[in-house]
Amino acid sequence: MTDTLQTPLFDLHVALGAKMVPFAGYDMPLQYEGIMAEHNHTREAAGLFDVSHMGQAHYTGDEAALEKLITADLSALKPGEQKYTLLLNEQGGIRDDLMVSRPFGDDGLFLVVNAATKGDDFAHIAANTAGAGELRVIEDRALIALQGPQAADVFGALVPDAAKLIFMQCGVFTLDGVEIYVSRSGYTGEDGFEISIPADKAEAIVRKLLDDERVKPIGLGARDSLRLEAGLCLYGHDMNEETTPAEAVLMWAVAKPRRERLDFPGAARVMQMFADKPARKRVGFTMAGAPAREGAEIVKDGQSIGIVTSGGFGPTVGGPVGMAYIDAEHAAADTDIEILLRGKARPAKVAKMPFVAQRYYRGE
Repeated sequence: MTDTLQTPLFDLHVALGAKMVPFAGYDMPLQYEGIMAEHNHTREAAGLFDVSHMGQAHYTGDEAALEKLITADLSALKPGEQKYTLLLNEQGGIRDDLMVSRPFGDDGLFLVVNAATKGDDFAHIAANTAGAGELRVIEDRALIALQGPQAADVFGALVPDAAKLIFMQCGVFTLDGVEIYVSRSGYTGEDGFEISIPADKAEAIVRKLLDDERVKPIGLGARDSLRLEAGLCLYGHDMNEETTPAEAVLMWAVAKPRRERLDFPGAARVMQMFADKPARKRVGFTMAGAPAREGAEIVKDGQSIGIVTSGGFGPTVGGPVGMAYIDAEHAAADTDIEILLRGKARPAKVAKMPFVAQRYYRGE
């Protein structure tokens, strides 16, 4: 017996030989042929990811009520556009990071939130917009991501108009008579698309994509190594409710008008911290040998200065990479640090992110 949920693509994962593991309350594929091979295939061709465990919702009504909870400027979000934004608590801590888009023209907003926090996120949004807007949680759609340098050619052969999108644009399209929501975005640093599909049509569409020899199914293992090399945060690890956008180096996600109006949650604290420079900040690091994992302590001259929040082997980099929060005075790139692994200090170096250049398509 298991308490884990299954995505609409569970049977297909099993049929494809995936190693399944529990993740965020779901049975999810960790890998198919191996993390290294899947990572490299996504960098070289096109990888297909099941991200149906994430939360999807449709918001209609007074957008100002929703805007009060996040950091985006919704009045500037045009039809066909998507924004990365942050859901904050009253102290300016990050409750979650999410995507908000306007694919349906004037008919509301499409939200995609993280799997582990979706219940709390949607309850928080619904409670704080009650009477002004309506949040409809979408339970009957799968979500997949097609990522890699050949993703546009693959998808464009099936949905030519969708391939005309540029990074962070979105729209509603039709594939084999099925209505799909598409954004040109993803979590790998590569070009690609995120595609919302009716649950009962998901396997057929995924099989159609996999019929293209350039496309292979990719599991959570390579998803993590790809996002880490791209310098992208994983919620609950590289940021949480105790972390502000200033510390997480995510102030770019706080729209300029919102900064000026100080009308986002915890604005006074966050902007003061940003002006004064936070005492700690998120950085990248590189090292040799075995990778450092989450929770490893970072020291400098024998003094504790921080902690690792994500770490692993970077196949494209060819060595261990990671993210950490360290005292700001030691956060400059190329600063020598040490990371304690099994009680032994290992040399490491603060590094600029992303570790691998992002290749989002922004037009010719």
